[in-house]
Amino acid sequence: MITIRIPKWLEEYQLKAAYPEMADRIDLVLDLAHQNIKERSGGPFAAAVIQRNSGKPLALGVNLVISSHCSSAHAEVVALSLAQQKLQSYDLGTSDLVEYELVTSWQPCAMCLGAIHWSGIRSIAIAGCGQEIEELTGFDEGPIHPEWEKQLNQRGISVAKDLAHQQACEVFRSYRSSGGIIYNPRRNGN
Repeated sequence: MITIRIPKWLEEYQLKAAYPEMADRIDLVLDLAHQNIKERSGGPFAAAVIQRNSGKPLALGVNLVISSHCSSAHAEVVALSLAQQKLQSYDLGTSDLVEYELVTSWQPCAMCLGAIHWSGIRSIAIAGCGQEIEELTGFDEGPIHPEWEKQLNQRGISVAKDLAHQQACEVFRSYRSSGGIIYNPRRNGN
């Protein structure tokens, strides 16, 4: 049995009824990422599944790789999985559901891009993108296809990126200065 425990602080996180503006949604995931660092419950990443039109949050996720002993417990996967369980649907894009958006603190890694495709989500909003994550932290994001955005668009998933680049980079600086663990940095066959 696979069990991933959500930290108590995340269960008790005081959500607003809705986040109608994109800036508020981005602030939410960046705040969650900072809180995950502060609580030492995982890496510097957060995601939320939110109703696209109303801004009503459905599920929150933070990186729980270390605390759960599960390499797939990335923030995006946690948020998408919780949303699917709440809705009792493996497809967040079925026509009988409202349209959901995944909001993330950083560009998804290779694994999370696959999870996004399979989840059925129809849009993704990303606080920051680029190689800074590897430069600032040492995390290896995997072999990301150079046309990942185009690939998602071709599958009906809209992408808005770099919505708060500098603020997202600040999360990584905070994680690095906190002494957070950089897990699985296997570049160059090491």
